[in-house]
Formats: sequence, structure tokens, C-alpha cells
Amino acid sequence: METEESLAVKIKKTEGEQTRVFLRNHNLLKSNLKIKRSTDYLFIPVKESIKDFDNFNLVTDSFEKTKQSISTYQHLLNLPIELQSQLPTSFDIIGDIILLKLPKELQSYSKEIGRALLKTHAHVNTVCTIDPVSGELRRRNVHVIAGKQKTVTNHKEYGLWFKVDVEKTYFSSRLATERKRISNLIEKNAFVYDMFCGVAPFSIMIAKYAQPKQVIAVDKNHDAIKLAQHNIQKNNVSNNTIAIHEDALNTKQILSYHKIIPTHIIMNLPFSAFEFFPLALQVIKNNGMIHYYDMIDENSIEKRIDQLKSTAQKYDSTLLETTMHKIKTYAPHEFYIGIDITVSKK
Repeated sequence: METEESLAVKIKKTEGEQTRVFLRNHNLLKSNLKIKRSTDYLFIPVKESIKDFDNFNLVTDSFEKTKQSISTYQHLLNLPIELQSQLPTSFDIIGDIILLKLPKELQSYSKEIGRALLKTHAHVNTVCTIDPVSGELRRRNVHVIAGKQKTVTNHKEYGLWFKVDVEKTYFSSRLATERKRISNLIEKNAFVYDMFCGVAPFSIMIAKYAQPKQVIAVDKNHDAIKLAQHNIQKNNVSNNTIAIHEDALNTKQILSYHKIIPTHIIMNLPFSAFEFFPLALQVIKNNGMIHYYDMIDENSIEKRIDQLKSTAQKYDSTLLETTMHKIKTYAPHEFYIGIDITVSKK
């Protein structure tokens, strides 16, 4: 029996399948190694890039090798040697759609790359190249390079289904564990306000597993709200969750109309959340919690936390606690971070 030492995710057996699917969708599995089992736990071999994700219990162990004829899509491609190192090693899988970024040097090989990805991912039907998310509505240019000509898919995580249009709305499958983590922090009978909800994955995860009193989800993107309303019905949380086509700038009016003071606010708007932080401070309940997200250079994280504290003082508030964690790498030394902020108001 041939073995190999590897990093592995240690996870309870009851959470094994959803974790394996998450790791597979993020190209983190070492498919050439077998999963180990103990009485209560699974040990799933993973790649070193798992370190870009928080919230996993990592161990090192020895694993039995599997016999595979094709392990990665790269093995199916016949590219010039100087281009092989530029092939993407990670990409997003949303439902049955792969989204990947290709450098200019690989654009002329996009169809071959797409076909190779289809052959090595049996559950995928469409492969797309993408440009960065841009604009107030958080949309991006999407180009189908292989498979079915479509941008709409159904994505499953933690037993929930989300209908997503990858071209017209923003959705990140890499935030699945973060969404579940937040739902575990929210108490029953809480009031939750999702300022930039997209297709409502945070709101629905919270509504399903935290059972708050009410969740109000808001987004400026009309296409996103239509899908959010569909997803709320699909996941049977319409009893305590509503999605509204509105601008977050009108937050005070929205909350006043619905007569709630939120105990939790979700601020998932990378690059722009800081601009809305004063508004969140004004409407959050005393000792409530703001779940703030940002895309930021590693060397600027402490400065950002100081800026948040300084902003709070201007609005007669104190940040009692700021717990920061890195969720994923966006670029070299640039991270998608989450900060759980407890706010005391005078």
C-alpha cells in the first residue's frame, strides 16, 4: 500500500458530505488520496491552498493513495511549456457552472481549457470565464467557453438551494462556511437586517438555522431581489424573511416602516462597506452586532479596524469587541476579511 503525508480537514461524520462537496467545489480536495475514517470523524486530504480559508480544523496525517488515470484538467491539455504554469489552479463552482479567470496569454486556448474542465468535473455543465465584479449592482461580464450556453444555475449548500444568475448577480460559493458560522452566532428571536443581500444566501441561512424573529433583506439590484424572493420561497423561510428592492441608503426609512431595530446587521459589500458603516451604527440596537466584510491589503487591516473605532466615536458609540478573521485570498497579500463588531451606544 503506497501512502503520502498530507494536510487534512478533520470533521465530524455528520458534517462530512457537505464539507467534502465544499472542498470539491473549491478545488481543495486531494483526489489522489483516500479519506480516512475514525469512529466519529472523517479526515479529508486537502491541498495547501486550504490555508487561505478560516474555520477548518487542519491536521497532518498519512493517507493511502488511490489509482487514477486523470487527476486534473491540466493533464488533458497540450500547451506550450511556458504557458502551463499559468493555468488556473483554483476556480469557483456555483451549481453546475465553473467560473474562472484566465490571463491574456491563455485566452486563445479558452475553449480547450473549458472542455478539459468539463471532462474532469462530471457534475459541471457549463464553463465560463469572468471579469471582476463591478458597479453598484455587483455584476460582471461572463463568457461561456464550454458546455451549455447559460448563466443561471441552482446551487446547494448546507441543505439549502439558491437560484443564481452568475452574470446578473453576485454570489460566492466560497462564503458557505462563513454564512453558516454567522447563523450559529445569531440568537433565536433576533432581528436581522441584511443591507446588501444579493440572492439572499446570508438571510436564508440565518432564517433557516438561527430561527430569528425577522430577517429583512435589501438589495439595489432588481434581478438579485427577484431571485432572492424565489429562494426565500424555495427554502420555506417566508414566514420570517422578506426581500425588498431598495437602496441601502434608505435604511432608516425601511426599518422605520417595518418597525424593527436590528440586533444583527450583515454588511457583505466588499470595497464599499466602510462607506455605509455610519448608517449601520445609527440603526443597530445597543449591544447589537455588525457583521462587516471588506476586501483589503494585509498591511491595512489594523488601520481599518482603527478607522471603524474612530467612526463609532463620531456617532456616540463604542466598539466593545472586534473579532477579525480572513476568509479567502483575493490577490497576493489582499484578503476578503470578516469582522464581528459588538456596538455599545450612549
